[in-house]
Amino acid sequence: MKIAVFASGNGSNFQVIAEQFPVEFVFSDHRDAYVLERAKKLGVPAYAFELKEFDDKAQYESAIVELLDKHAIDLVVLAGYMKIVATTLLARYEGRMINIHPAYLPEFPGAHGIEDAWNAGVSQSGVTVHWVDSGVDSGQIIRQERVPILPEDTLESFEERIHAMEYQLYPEVLRELLNGST
Repeated sequence: MKIAVFASGNGSNFQVIAEQFPVEFVFSDHRDAYVLERAKKLGVPAYAFELKEFDDKAQYESAIVELLDKHAIDLVVLAGYMKIVATTLLARYEGRMINIHPAYLPEFPGAHGIEDAWNAGVSQSGVTVHWVDSGVDSGQIIRQERVPILPEDTLESFEERIHAMEYQLYPEVLRELLNGST
């Protein structure tokens, strides 16, 4: 099964995945994202273009679909890709696109799951891997793990533990999907 990873920034989840699985390519919606440097160091082909380079989101996503089709991608793995997936991309890849979210969905969807959980004063949050659908972090859940907020935690230490859980959970789920056991 051929996988492509999409990321918008640092790319730490991409690196964890690329060190354990063959990745056909990484795509970033930011030409200056550090994930592109990580890809170069790992020898993974990388592509980047930005929405502002196109007339509209449909054209932008059509270019992404063309790239995915060119490489015959079976599974799109969103790993810190901060764009909402719209109808053009979803029409071709729904059911073949997963995302990781740094909260225990449906709690704290959206771009700031860790900070939102922290600010809400909850005793725990977590990490969720889910299928991508037309909503925001609303797709069918594949797996979740809880992460407690400890009394001695700071936002930074809690965030570190959330990321550590992501680095464990995403490869586990990918392994299951690639082996056909999920």
